[in-house]
Amino acid sequence: MEKKFISIVIYLHNAAAYLKFFLDTILPVYEENFEQFELVCVDDACSDETVEVLKNYVETKTLKAMVSVVHMGFFHGLEGAMNAGRDIAIGDFVYEFDDIFVDYEPEVIMEVYHKLIEGNDIVAASSKGKLRLTSRVFYSLYNRTSRGKGKIGPETFRIVSRRAINRIKSVGQYIPYRKAVYMNCGLNTATICYNSKDVNVRIKNKTVASERTTLALDSFIYFTNALERISAIVCGIFLLITVGMGIYIASDILKGTSTVEGWLSTMSFLAFGFFGVFALLTIILKYLSVTLNLIFRQQRYLVSDIEKVVKN
Repeated sequence: MEKKFISIVIYLHNAAAYLKFFLDTILPVYEENFEQFELVCVDDACSDETVEVLKNYVETKTLKAMVSVVHMGFFHGLEGAMNAGRDIAIGDFVYEFDDIFVDYEPEVIMEVYHKLIEGNDIVAASSKGKLRLTSRVFYSLYNRTSRGKGKIGPETFRIVSRRAINRIKSVGQYIPYRKAVYMNCGLNTATICYNSKDVNVRIKNKTVASERTTLALDSFIYFTNALERISAIVCGIFLLITVGMGIYIASDILKGTSTVEGWLSTMSFLAFGFFGVFALLTIILKYLSVTLNLIFRQQRYLVSDIEKVVKN
């Protein structure tokens, strides 16, 4: 039995249909391998029976774990809610389950733990199953334009050491995209890939896709220079057009060629004008990126209540 105290942070948003199976799958692994652990369930404004299912589960099972339910004040989305759960967790190591769709063997849970104690601070489990085209495009573009050196990919769940959590908290209380911050925090990271029980599970999981669409768009702004690059490229194109128009005008003047009156001056003005607009946009985007880095230092979630669930 491992003596390290483990925290299990689970994101819940209208997941009543899957919760019992998820708990039946993962909890025996912790009960068989760890002397002490806690279960931190983040209720992100569930409107179905998710919380009731959890309470009934605790009532009918004999659990070794301390069970806490973090009720968010309103719907925060995955990152804000999991930030709250992470901050409340007290374990030496913290498991983060961003969703409760199980497509892996329970043994994978211990595989990431053993990989962690080999000398890593963050270890993720990643499915070898199929990804949506949009996910593949996102990861490709993100890794090409990311400001950090670490590359990200699809992750099912992860384990994080207390040292990594403290390192990240020292940077800023609010983490808009944990996966990206973890991969670029300067500590050792690793990924364990497993064969999914259902290679299409991530494609069929519509809930996960809808939860992450906004996050994916925001991440390009937070952690990459994609917009700056696009703006700079377009700015360069219009600069070349402006220079080309200048050369064309000079060539016509030297050759004495007559053109439609006002055409050259109009096109030159438009090209130079668009160049100025996109040059200004590049400066604005750079300014916004600096501003966003300062915003990261603010805590941006509201917890309504923390409820301890115990068997009567």
